[in-house]
Amino acid sequence: MRFTTLRVTPAGIVLRELHRRRLDAAAGPRRAAFQRFAAAAEPGVYALWLAGDGAARWTRRERSLLADGMAVRYRVSPVAGERGRLPKPPSPGPYDAVRAAGFATLLTDPAGSEVYEGDTAAVLGWDGARWLHPPDDRPRVWSTAEVAVREHLPARAAPLPVAGDGPLVLVNAVKGPCTLDLPHRPPVPPDALAQIERLFAELTA
Repeated sequence: MRFTTLRVTPAGIVLRELHRRRLDAAAGPRRAAFQRFAAAAEPGVYALWLAGDGAARWTRRERSLLADGMAVRYRVSPVAGERGRLPKPPSPGPYDAVRAAGFATLLTDPAGSEVYEGDTAAVLGWDGARWLHPPDDRPRVWSTAEVAVREHLPARAAPLPVAGDGPLVLVNAVKGPCTLDLPHRPPVPPDALAQIERLFAELTA
């Protein structure tokens, strides 16, 4: 069964086509089930499961777990032994153990030297001209938000060191970009964040 978390607005599903790609719903029963969900869902945040035979279930969620300016903590990724981007797991799952209310947890390699992702979002860097995403061999969830940025905005792969001094931001399909309380790093410029916000609006259908 495939899983995703998404946001529905009056204009439609944010990153609709990327959620459909994540759910393997380009054709067949999964596509029909996704279309039924899209037609029925009122604005809000949802967890959505689709099975290969078209069986679907969804639950309403109150809000995003992320908020701008969140305090940050670091933990070793629960999938650090894997390689590459992985299907999004539902809860209960491996990420539950590294989440803590009120914190954005940045997940690292076993040595604690490189950031792979956040506990509920992808992590991106900013080099002043382009977005930075972890190289594809780094283990992390296949993120609709990361893919949207990579496919539509200037971006390049680069390791994101814990001890680095460049701007970092979390981004997911529910919150969009989420700023972090990282005193040793400058913030991502507002005009760069606005790129992502505009893109997500454009990819809502």
